[in-house]
Amino acid sequence: MSFMNVLDLFRKRLRYFTAKTNSRFEERADPKIQLEQAITEAQDQHRRLVEQAANVVANHKQHELQLNRAMEELEKMNLSTRQALLMAQQSEQAGDTAKANEYNQTAEAFANRLVATENQVNELKTLSLQSAQAADQARGAVQQNAMALQQKLAERQKLMSQLDQAKMQEQLNKAMSSLSDTVDQSAPSLDQVRAKIESRYAKAIGTSELSGQTVETRMLEVQQAALGAEARSRLDVIKAQMLGSGQAGGQAPGELSGSSSQGALGSGATQTGGPAHEEPVDASTEE
Repeated sequence: MSFMNVLDLFRKRLRYFTAKTNSRFEERADPKIQLEQAITEAQDQHRRLVEQAANVVANHKQHELQLNRAMEELEKMNLSTRQALLMAQQSEQAGDTAKANEYNQTAEAFANRLVATENQVNELKTLSLQSAQAADQARGAVQQNAMALQQKLAERQKLMSQLDQAKMQEQLNKAMSSLSDTVDQSAPSLDQVRAKIESRYAKAIGTSELSGQTVETRMLEVQQAALGAEARSRLDVIKAQMLGSGQAGGQAPGELSGSSSQGALGSGATQTGGPAHEEPVDASTEE
């Protein structure tokens, strides 16, 4: 491989690695910082443009000052030339030829300077016109660039707001995506806990349904129903005895309660165990 081929290969690799580095940099760079850099560069550019425009306007002002001075000098040369010619004419009329010749020579010198000044004035007029056009263009460029800079500043505010919204949306998306994921390997997910609770609940309901269908459960229900029926029957008997004693009339509440209680006990004995057996009477009690 020749030296030129090696050099060409080296340049290609250099460009490749440069592009790769730039790509990684663009991916990892903070858009907020890049936006501030762009705005700063635009502001620096506007400041340089203002300085250049100021130089152009200053050049135009300088040409105007030079033109004004040249115009004043031209006016003086014109007056001086006329005055020299007038004085030469007066000297000739007075018969002083030598003096008249001197004044004529002086008038000629003023005329030469007048011509030179007129040429200078014409040149300054041309330069002043050109500089005036350049100054107008510079002012227009500054105004346009100022408007563009204002638009960039407004765009920066908009982009900053969009960037903040994008960051908040990314955080929200990250939080939403982590709701169904486990925090770490030791913490279960919400779906796993739900499945576990639903499994235990279903098992408990199934066990309850199965236990309610056993023989022991039905026997217990029958016994409870029998006890309830016997209690209601006993309550009806007591109510009937109390009602009958009250119609017979005249018994005290205590006696009524006692007789009713005894009647209820007698009735209960009759209903539950057949005919009631009389207890033996104690003789000492009768006496």
